[in-house]
Amino acid sequence: MSNQSAHTPVSITTLAKRKEKGQKFACLTAYDALFAELISSSGIEVLLVGDSLGMVLQGHDSTLPVTIEEMVYHMQCVRRGNRGSLIMADLPFMSYASANQSLESAAALMRAGAHIVKLEGGAWLAESTRLLAERGIPVCTHMGLTPQSINRLGGFRVQGRNPDQASTMLEEAQLLEDSGASLLLLECVPVALAKAITEKLEIPVIGIGAGPDTDGQIMVLHDMLGITPSTIRTPKFVKNFLPDSNDGIRGAFIAYAAAVRSGAFPSAEHSFS
Repeated sequence: MSNQSAHTPVSITTLAKRKEKGQKFACLTAYDALFAELISSSGIEVLLVGDSLGMVLQGHDSTLPVTIEEMVYHMQCVRRGNRGSLIMADLPFMSYASANQSLESAAALMRAGAHIVKLEGGAWLAESTRLLAERGIPVCTHMGLTPQSINRLGGFRVQGRNPDQASTMLEEAQLLEDSGASLLLLECVPVALAKAITEKLEIPVIGIGAGPDTDGQIMVLHDMLGITPSTIRTPKFVKNFLPDSNDGIRGAFIAYAAAVRSGAFPSAEHSFS
């Protein structure tokens, strides 16, 4: 795909049509205007202003210290650089603990330029998801490994390998769609479970460490450029796309998008059984 600025900007409807047609789409995190422009002009459909900035930019060992004010700042930077991609923004830790807080936090990110907000959790998000959707704020729910719950989960572990846990996750994914979620992101779940959820839901499903069958794929910018901070263990689902490029960083983005659309990425080596 060429520069998206020459085409209709990507929307949630765009992604829904891709799912209907069986066409994969690519997503990447972005935290500033320069990379937002490079990524979006390389044809990547979704930019995520992720609270992962706490780890890859700020040097923390988790996403928990990131504040809503910091997310708004980075959202404003990404909006200025964006050239037609859909921009998604994370609601950071404890910024959506109540219904009113969810509305206030989401409104701040939408005013800063987000097109959709992302919340981590399962069934307990149903009320907030419904509340936000009813008020015109699109929601992406994030299930599986949820980094904001890392202390409760006991580390970065694959989720949904237990049959009961997998069944619950499938039910909760359907509940969140019924509550008005526009997208679902699955992180670190077995291939079979991700496939079952993707096939069951009508909304597009994005995967990271969730195998090749989801509708879209996402990675952290630094991971796919091979510059993961040394303090962070490189996950199994990461691939460095710089060696696949004949045009530096921009070429790496183009190679990543092409590999996602063709189904070449992720392969079995980047997935969990």
